[in-house]
Amino acid sequence: MDIERVEAFMKRVEQSEQETFAPVGQKLKVGVDLGTAYIVLVVLDEENNPVACEKQAADVLRDGVVVDYLGALRIVKELKAKLEKRIGRELVNCAIAMPAGTESSVKTHQYVAEGADLEVTAVLDEPSAANAVYQISDGVIVDIGGGTTGLAILHGGKVTEIADEPTGGTHLTLVLAGNYHIPFAEAEKIKQDYSRHREILPVLKPVIEKMASIIRKNVNPEEIDTIYLCGGTCCLTGMETVIEKETGIHTVKPANPFLVTPAGIAMNCIV
Repeated sequence: MDIERVEAFMKRVEQSEQETFAPVGQKLKVGVDLGTAYIVLVVLDEENNPVACEKQAADVLRDGVVVDYLGALRIVKELKAKLEKRIGRELVNCAIAMPAGTESSVKTHQYVAEGADLEVTAVLDEPSAANAVYQISDGVIVDIGGGTTGLAILHGGKVTEIADEPTGGTHLTLVLAGNYHIPFAEAEKIKQDYSRHREILPVLKPVIEKMASIIRKNVNPEEIDTIYLCGGTCCLTGMETVIEKETGIHTVKPANPFLVTPAGIAMNCIV
């Protein structure tokens, strides 16, 4: 992975949350990422340059499956309206992605996007979407979101195996809430406070080790030499060190792994 290229691209995507960039060309590509903790819409131009991004905390999915259709639809409509106002143009086409192994939820995700007047032109799994950004040929991409830990093993640039299990950021927050005897929402704020990551890492280590065991179960260290992390949960400082120790495989992540997957989804949009 060309880390400098990835870091520069992701910094631009992050900036597009606050700043709207003029697109190159007339066609816009949209990535709709329905996550357990957040719903994110990323807009790229036809050359995959970031244009704008909007996100909102949400509680409408469980383990990658939509459980509140109307809530998800409302949020996607609101985010789409914000983006169209910022860009001054209608958004038409989008791509969507599911956690690996949850193909049964494709229709519901598609209905949410179509309900917001978007035409779904591409459907893929989340780790494969992330590889549109990472562009690795060999290794394993592990996408740890709010509800699931998903992975895609790549050989020669092609996905040869995908897997997904229901352990993610929500589980980390539940452990924090129990450890500190505080409400879930307060625990979530602590988890997102970078200044407290060193303090909370030992508390969360058992759950991270469980995530590492999911990777270890599906990956042969003799065939894979690098784990590439993405997903909002991977923002936890030091998480990559725990996973590397538990798996015995070199583990890397960009400075901000949160928006990698939604940006990669957008890159796969056909316009």
